[in-house]
Amino acid sequence: MVALAATATIATAPGQTAAVSAFLDPMIAELGLSRSTVSTAYLVGTLAGAAAMPFVGRTLDRVGPRRTMAVVGLLFGLVLLAMSAVSGVVGLTAGFVGIRLAGQGALGLVATTVTALWFTRRRGLAIGIVTATGSAGISLAPVLLERVIAGVGWRTTWALEGLVVLAVVLPVAVLGLRDRPADLGQHPDGRVPTDEETRAAGSGLTRAQAVRTPFFWTVLAGVAASGMLCTAVAFHQVALLGERGFSTAAAAANFLPQTAASLVATLAVGALVDRVSPRWLTTAAMTSLVLGLVWGSVVAPGWSSIGFAAAIGAAGGSIRSLESASFPRYFGTTHIGSIRGLVAAVSVGSTAFGPVLFALVRDATGSFAPALLGGAVLPAAVAVVALFVTPPPVHGSPDPGEDTSGPPGGLAPAGGDVQVGLPSAGR
Repeated sequence: MVALAATATIATAPGQTAAVSAFLDPMIAELGLSRSTVSTAYLVGTLAGAAAMPFVGRTLDRVGPRRTMAVVGLLFGLVLLAMSAVSGVVGLTAGFVGIRLAGQGALGLVATTVTALWFTRRRGLAIGIVTATGSAGISLAPVLLERVIAGVGWRTTWALEGLVVLAVVLPVAVLGLRDRPADLGQHPDGRVPTDEETRAAGSGLTRAQAVRTPFFWTVLAGVAASGMLCTAVAFHQVALLGERGFSTAAAAANFLPQTAASLVATLAVGALVDRVSPRWLTTAAMTSLVLGLVWGSVVAPGWSSIGFAAAIGAAGGSIRSLESASFPRYFGTTHIGSIRGLVAAVSVGSTAFGPVLFALVRDATGSFAPALLGGAVLPAAVAVVALFVTPPPVHGSPDPGEDTSGPPGGLAPAGGDVQVGLPSAGR
């Protein structure tokens, strides 16, 4: 299941900003649209796709990951094929809605959620592997796409992407994926659950209950901050680093250490989330984002650029891995699609605003530095708040590895210890 989910995550690449960026210049040139018009179409498409994510989450809970992924994969592939025939701004906007909804949002949501359903004790590590593998594949997509577009043109490349998605995602969903271990007579983690775990498996917090916990909103704020600010940096990276003396090639090459840092952080947090209180992991992720943004205002070519890249990459990878693994852990899996659908809506929606805000600040001030320093305030605030928020008890049993003093999901005294210990039976 980990391999299948990782494959599906890689297949989200055509809906990700990095891959779409490879098409922008040739599409603008042929369609005769301005860059601002295309950017606005992308903004509208991203927001519309984000608005549909709660519905996708509820559908995931109702019909299961297998059928949901099959429908999403079919929709995604057909939209990509349709993108090859775009002739104007209306069709382009509709296409952006489809690829952002199905690609960036829904397909990734299903892949990480089905992983959560198949693991309990090693859930964090499993989701970390899925997320890291997907990130690696997505990061290579722009390089490959630029070569394909140069060889066969952007219209044929959109169509080829659609065929690849249909050929990969549909067999993964229909022939490989299964909703839960019980469908094959198996158990999560490959072990027989205790009576207590069996009872817990039939319960779980609803979305309405989850959103009443400060823990939910703290992690969600971290996801939103990372989505908005990391996307803004990536979108404007060539111009941003160009202000600091980087050549175009050097600025583009800075994506490589960012990707490497993201992979390491994703795997590390995935393994640690099963053992360490998420308050510390949230604070660490946000501190890394603050460091990267501040560093970006003074970064220079050379070793300094590696530090900037590592901080930005680690921030994005770690908060995504934390959310994917910790919400099933603390809220249960019965309504996890509905819960994470809301998270996906905020995550996708946040990516729409960062590039626009950075562009407006730069136009007003002539520099990206004020946007970087002003943006750092948001993750800094989340980092501080996270220190005072304790998660609900681990779903299924009181877990000795978590600090559950004080009201569940409420505010906890600052300075609590990092909770490290052997996995309990409820994990």
